[in-house]
Amino acid sequence: MSDITQLTAAISANSPAISIINGRLIDPANQIDKQINIHLQHGKIIALGDPPKNFTAQHIIDASHQIICPGLIDLRFRLREPSYETKGSIASETRAAVAGGVTALCCPPDTMPVIDNAAMVKLIRLKAETEGLAKVYTLSALTQQLQGEKLSEMRELKNAGCVGTTNALKAVKSTLVMRRALEYAASHDITVFIQAFDPWLSDGCAHEGAVSTRLGLAGIPVSAETIAIARDLQLIELTGAKAHFCHLSSAKAVQLIQQAQNDGLPITADVTAHHLHLTEMDIGFFDSNCHVLPPLRTQRDQDALRHGVKSGVISSIVSDHQPHSSDAKLAPFAETSAGISGVETLLPLALKMIEAQGMSISDVIARLTQQPAKILNLSEGTLSVGADADVCIFDPEAWWVVDRKKLLSRGKNTPFHGWELKGKVTYTIKSGEIVFATETHAN
Repeated sequence: MSDITQLTAAISANSPAISIINGRLIDPANQIDKQINIHLQHGKIIALGDPPKNFTAQHIIDASHQIICPGLIDLRFRLREPSYETKGSIASETRAAVAGGVTALCCPPDTMPVIDNAAMVKLIRLKAETEGLAKVYTLSALTQQLQGEKLSEMRELKNAGCVGTTNALKAVKSTLVMRRALEYAASHDITVFIQAFDPWLSDGCAHEGAVSTRLGLAGIPVSAETIAIARDLQLIELTGAKAHFCHLSSAKAVQLIQQAQNDGLPITADVTAHHLHLTEMDIGFFDSNCHVLPPLRTQRDQDALRHGVKSGVISSIVSDHQPHSSDAKLAPFAETSAGISGVETLLPLALKMIEAQGMSISDVIARLTQQPAKILNLSEGTLSVGADADVCIFDPEAWWVVDRKKLLSRGKNTPFHGWELKGKVTYTIKSGEIVFATETHAN
């Protein structure tokens, strides 16, 4: 048994017995949506409904008028550690994650050093186990040092614990290299996470259109995304590899993914919460907090993304959490760092899809739990008896105002400052341990 496994087992064994009562339990994986109690012990879910014989809860949580669901799983989350600790650390960013109800997150390999060897995988996992509050899963580098030339040892990295592979925001310019990478991944049943963009068309900072022209900003056309998606879909069909497309941003991208899924290709896709609620118009007068990649696009694109989430073409909603230091957003728009600090607003922004698209709350929760777990091939994302006791409890009717100064993340770079959102996490439980409680519920 590894040191990490031993540490996890020891923590779970010392977890208190917890009963969560009077709440509405929603578990999309088991198609459960009803008021029922749930009981946790030794880091596992041991019963739904009545407690087992000889069970004595050390902690009782009254979840009246609240929703109990599996802990959220965020497919795209940058911890900033190692090497970028001034922006964030495993300790600070997992604290922000559990405040947002996230109990498991997936970290891309563009750290420093790059996650392209087993030692780096083990280092991050060990630090997460000892310093973090959420479970941390890693994606391996698709190519060595993310340079897009030589393939990484994907099988070795999978054996070390990586749940997939990606070249992150670094383009694989050679079609032959991408083909070989997909073939290698397919031979070892590894999912390839693809951030689709054409590097020669992506030398900009905003959507290419009326707004970028008016502001004098270099534009990134929709074709930068669709050309790359079209190429990779052809290679996926050729190799049979499983792939997940990250951060769709345009109506045409959704159309391409839907057609490929209809044709039977083994692909899935996600979208960021901010692309569901912001457009190029929100840049206003050069608001650098709206500088993201891929860029915010048109209202028509946003409508297509929302419809894609509702229909299931887009199966997951992610935060793409990227905390930045304050000075990273103080330069002229084009010179600022792209990305937002998004994990603490992930749940309420996802819940806005209930009113925006008429989705059921169960379907929204599925996009944050069951579906991400399926993509990563994890056992999490469910409240089944015997599953890890990863639980999020939230008040769906609680209104709160986003205040960047109160974010727990070191990154205060949010475009949602001042927004009034509905849906507030009250408790987060990871492996049977209460890792977050609001002040009114802390005692």
